[in-house]
Amino acid sequence: MIRGRGWGVVGAVLVLAASVGYVAFVATRDHNGTEVPPGCRVSLDGVTYTMSPEQTAHATTIAAVGKRMGMPDHAVSIALAAALQESNLYNLEHGDRDSLGLFQQRPSQGWGSASEVLTPHYAAGVFYRRLAGVAGWETLPVTTAAQRVQRSAAPNSYAQWEPQARAIAQAATGEIPAGLSCRDDVGATQSSGKPLRQALARELGPITIDVPVPEARGWTVAAWLVGHAQEFGVRQVTFAGQAWTPSSGRWLASGDPVDMIVRVTEKR
Repeated sequence: MIRGRGWGVVGAVLVLAASVGYVAFVATRDHNGTEVPPGCRVSLDGVTYTMSPEQTAHATTIAAVGKRMGMPDHAVSIALAAALQESNLYNLEHGDRDSLGLFQQRPSQGWGSASEVLTPHYAAGVFYRRLAGVAGWETLPVTTAAQRVQRSAAPNSYAQWEPQARAIAQAATGEIPAGLSCRDDVGATQSSGKPLRQALARELGPITIDVPVPEARGWTVAAWLVGHAQEFGVRQVTFAGQAWTPSSGRWLASGDPVDMIVRVTEKR
């Protein structure tokens, strides 16, 4: 976990660097029928939060692992608030003492090996397992529950991230249909050759695409695919009569019959 005043300066630099690249969204024309600028976004209660593709991939991994483990959406909000505070959703290879990764977990404190805590789906899984061991976590405020897991020297620091964490969680767990979208011109033109379906099954479990699924699960899968589009060369995702492409950066009516099947098209 991040401790000490020095890391606060580093974290502020990271936040500033991310915001410089992606704050353009809020400074440009509105997104109703106009061109969507690069980056990813979620909205809640009239506020739009922007992220880089890397941050979004990690956020959707955290959400997916939580759902695979059967954790409620409140747990996802807690995990996201913790990761936003500890790393700003970047998989850091450094930190205070031996802290590493999205949650700044310390191998010396039993979180796993350095390689494991630098693996996002492992880091998320061990966070949820420790959260599940916190008595009454289900009814604790986000910042209190996160602190019980992280044991940070700044116990109230997670509260500032709660609105953004809830917005991401609601979009990434399907509470808000089509709640996450990204525009990525690079992902629209490049193929990765990586095994997308294996990664999706590892993080979210089997039976996710090309078969009927409940609506919330379908949007969870769709959000994961959008969040990992750059990594895996995704060029289209369709679900529930809507389609997303990285070049458009938005969900639009697809014109196809409305069904509860997530379909993905990859660049080859």
